[in-house]
Amino acid sequence: MAPRQSATAPGTPMSLARSRPRHGEQVIKAILLVAALVSVATTIGIVVSLLEPTIRFFGQISAVEFFTSTQWGPLFEPPHYGVLPLVSATLITTGIAIVVAVPLGLGAAVYLSEYARPRVRKICKPVLEVLAGIPTVVFGFFALSFVTPLLRGILPFEIEIFNALCAGLVVGFMIIPIVASLSEDAMTAVPSGLREGSYALGASRMITSLRVVLPAAFSGIVAAVILAISRGAGETMIVYIAGGGQPNFTLDLGKAMQTMAAFIAQAGSGDVPIGTVDYNTIFAVGSLLFVMTFAMNYVSARLVRKYREVYE
Repeated sequence: MAPRQSATAPGTPMSLARSRPRHGEQVIKAILLVAALVSVATTIGIVVSLLEPTIRFFGQISAVEFFTSTQWGPLFEPPHYGVLPLVSATLITTGIAIVVAVPLGLGAAVYLSEYARPRVRKICKPVLEVLAGIPTVVFGFFALSFVTPLLRGILPFEIEIFNALCAGLVVGFMIIPIVASLSEDAMTAVPSGLREGSYALGASRMITSLRVVLPAAFSGIVAAVILAISRGAGETMIVYIAGGGQPNFTLDLGKAMQTMAAFIAQAGSGDVPIGTVDYNTIFAVGSLLFVMTFAMNYVSARLVRKYREVYE
């Protein structure tokens, strides 16, 4: 019997089609490469723009004073350049925000992924994500005009008009969609076979969600939480409006505080002469905030790679 001719033999139409250059595909690759290079170039540009003024700042101000002093007042006489009040305020408001956002966000993600019907999920998830599109200045005035009076009326301790507690709570509500949406995506990507195996062993839906789905989606959930932390640490308008502009080094949540982002907004919108030490403080604080968020993103990437589950 004569050998059967291959469908991809030279000279056949299919072979000619495969060897024909695909110019459209090359154009798409070039566009994607340019997009990636723009992201890298933007990051490098941010570092370069922060580096020179920061170096000039530390050429005039001691790094020991900057990182250890608890008094911050570069625009007053005599000036003080201790950044610890700004760092502590940033960590406190971000911590409050995470305490609010992680339980509510994970609860919403578990419901949407494991309990909600497809029709309910199609309605609830876009409504939840609308929260991420609300301008932060609206959140700030909402915190100042509604949340602060509410807290002052129900809490037993004294709360000032501008306070860290209100700012942290509202920042937490703002980042709920980040935790909920990304965590729900991670849990939805868990293979259904794991759920079916758990149900076959007699586990309830809650046990399956908590002991099977959540551990399997752990890397994606960690990435969502770290991204939410970075977003909360860099939030400006909410803490600028509701948190006040007083750099107090205190743990009293009812007092006004000033975060690093709030100081950058305040100093950048003022009449600080360009090239002065006061002007360079903006870049020094911005560099520190950049390093902090970069470190959190690096830790997030390491955790995601370490705990990533690969399913076939």
